[in-house]
Amino acid sequence: MCDVLAEAGPDAPTLCEGWTTHDLAAHLWVRENDPSAAPGLLIGALADVTASRMEATKRRWLYPELVEQIRRGPRPISVFALPMLDELANINEFFVHTEDVRRPAGLPPREMGQDFEDQVAKSLNTMGKALFRKAPCGIILERTDRPQRLRAKAGDTTVVVIGKPSELLLFAFGRTADADVQLVGPDEAKDELLATHSGI
Repeated sequence: MCDVLAEAGPDAPTLCEGWTTHDLAAHLWVRENDPSAAPGLLIGALADVTASRMEATKRRWLYPELVEQIRRGPRPISVFALPMLDELANINEFFVHTEDVRRPAGLPPREMGQDFEDQVAKSLNTMGKALFRKAPCGIILERTDRPQRLRAKAGDTTVVVIGKPSELLLFAFGRTADADVQLVGPDEAKDELLATHSGI
């Protein structure tokens, strides 16, 4: 994550709408180290507080310094400093945000290795229903690396999203135009899913 941020510089575009790499770096630091900003990551009414803390973080350090702060990991007082929580909370977060920087630069999907893909598949099994709860149709996630399917949402009309777990994760998090997946289902349902799914 930090290598990609450092190489891209502070003004590169990302897949996070309206955010540059500097904004994304501030988000990553605030998420791990600023408890006062945490509620705004989940509660829309408090989003302005989080945005203010992100702006303060951008003023506090120059961009290269901010990236190095992220590279050092969470501060000891952060809940993310707990090894088990760090792994559970950050595997998906850091993968998706790394691709948020890589994909606009035209870089191809990475080979992540089977252990990583299996870990992501477990996450999708846990989080898939929540991530697709607002989807306009039924959703089945199908792995291409193993014969495994997950019904993320029931519906009268169903779209099957096919790809490696890492790419299914990107799709689930709303990166629908950039995830390397195949959609199978009625054209109208596929079009509506691509137009509306935000992963929230």
